Amino acid sequence: MRIPPPLIYAAAVVAGVALHRLLVPLALPLSPIIRLVVASVTGAVGLVLLVAAMRAFRRTGQDPKPWKTSPEFIASGVYRWSRNPMYAGMASLQVSLALGLANGWLLVFVPAVLGVIYVTAVRQEEAYLEEKFGASYRTFKTKVRRWL
Repeated sequence: MRIPPPLIYAAAVVAGVALHRLLVPLALPLSPIIRLVVASVTGAVGLVLLVAAMRAFRRTGQDPKPWKTSPEFIASGVYRWSRNPMYAGMASLQVSLALGLANGWLLVFVPAVLGVIYVTAVRQEEAYLEEKFGASYRTFKTKVRRWL
């Protein structure tokens, strides 16, 4: 992994803010109340996903950095619903920020960021976990969605 995934999300936010302010604003046609309510909910979901995933790593004594080795894969807690809750949580925070700032560019970049994260991190992580844990990880993949 050459670029830590949080930096990919951060780069998308910086690019989205720059495009919105310096080039072409891309407004969101929602009332401020609706935007702020949905931003609050998506922000809370993102934080819950991130905190729950970090707790799962701490509980098992592992380092959450995706470039570190894994003595075991986590299949409990939030990992029962998502194989990548940290990445989903960061995407949810990006959506929240987009809505809160009324910045459509940040929203447009979410699928692109998830695509980059898939290519630069998820594929390698899944291949590593499959090689290391074999059939148990393949079974886990059939039961738990990649994102949510």
